[in-house]
Amino acid sequence: MSGAGGIDHPVTAPESPEVWDERAEEWLTADADGPEDQALADPRSRPGPSRAGADPVKALMHRHHDLCARAVDPLEIAAGLEAHGITDRTAARFRHRDVFSLAEEMYARVPRDGEPSSVPAPVAPPRARAGWVLLTLLPGALGAATVTAVRLTHGQARPIAAAVGALAVLLALRAALARGPLSTTHPTRPTATWTGWLLGYALLGDGLLRTALSGGPDSLPGGSADGPWPLATAPLLALALSCAPAAWCAHLLAVRARRTLSSSRALDDFTTAVKPLLLAAFAGYVCALAALTAGTAAVLDEPAAHPQTLTLGALLFLARLLTVHGFTHAPALVLTATAAAEATALACVFAARLPGGAWLATPTRALVEAWGPAAVPSLACGAAALALLLHAGRTLTRASAHATQEEPW
Repeated sequence: MSGAGGIDHPVTAPESPEVWDERAEEWLTADADGPEDQALADPRSRPGPSRAGADPVKALMHRHHDLCARAVDPLEIAAGLEAHGITDRTAARFRHRDVFSLAEEMYARVPRDGEPSSVPAPVAPPRARAGWVLLTLLPGALGAATVTAVRLTHGQARPIAAAVGALAVLLALRAALARGPLSTTHPTRPTATWTGWLLGYALLGDGLLRTALSGGPDSLPGGSADGPWPLATAPLLALALSCAPAAWCAHLLAVRARRTLSSSRALDDFTTAVKPLLLAAFAGYVCALAALTAGTAAVLDEPAAHPQTLTLGALLFLARLLTVHGFTHAPALVLTATAAAEATALACVFAARLPGGAWLATPTRALVEAWGPAAVPSLACGAAALALLLHAGRTLTRASAHATQEEPW
């Protein structure tokens, strides 16, 4: 992630520790009697190693000049080095016990107007502010108002109320994602279309799939849960209400991770300490969503669709958490694949009505007969959420994912 005083993730993949080991050996055996420009040059541009005595840390500083120049404390340099593939083992090749120690020397050797502080300033954790707290409550409040309006209206007024309410909820959700722990300041990949599809399927998909397998639909959805094409409003309302606990779980993860980063002395120690925090934030959100799902289903007198709601909520939460911390490729890919899986299941049912195509609906029909229509979104979103959770366990436990110094909240 990038920003003022932040860490820029490399565009290319981080280099392996073996590559850095080779470069450290070359820098350690570089000619110390040559000009400074030669000592700072890329080792691959020199004809070959000579006798020992060169300064490998100076060469490393030259290679990461921009990172060292803009860093406000050693922690930021350590996180940047980690993002470029330098590990504690690699730091030992530079005659340091870990990356944090190497970063402290690099920070101390950067020319500055004043004397560098001997004690690094702790990374300031983000604070909870009333602005984003209220914004995260807005989608749920407008969602509840929309469901109430749809249930109290009839005839042509009902679709108008649904359209106006849906637009209000989308605008509120956009505002909630623009500030606070769920906001991001770097470019992201377009995922709104696939997220909208997943939410639309949660509302209409199960009813449409059941109706399609029985030969329908013969009419448009009537806006009720007991019609020929029923709508599932409870899952969407629960997801809208869960915006607030999602923001708080992300906020608590950021606060605890920053404090752990300030007190850690090795990258492995930080990773070990942050993994339980990540799992606790994820479990906290899922538990909150489960409670909201049960509550909304009871109030709206609808079946509690826990499997599809919890898997979809977990998927969207992990995708946003990864995006916030600068990892945008995996969420975009997984959301696209999940939406494609749901669309394929529906398309196969309708394609089976073509002459000679009855076999196309066999997998979907067997799945629905065994576990019901909820099996399609539950399996698709569940597998996707598991993949993102494993990915988050590798990426969100890095120091470079939590080293931003300035928050736009």
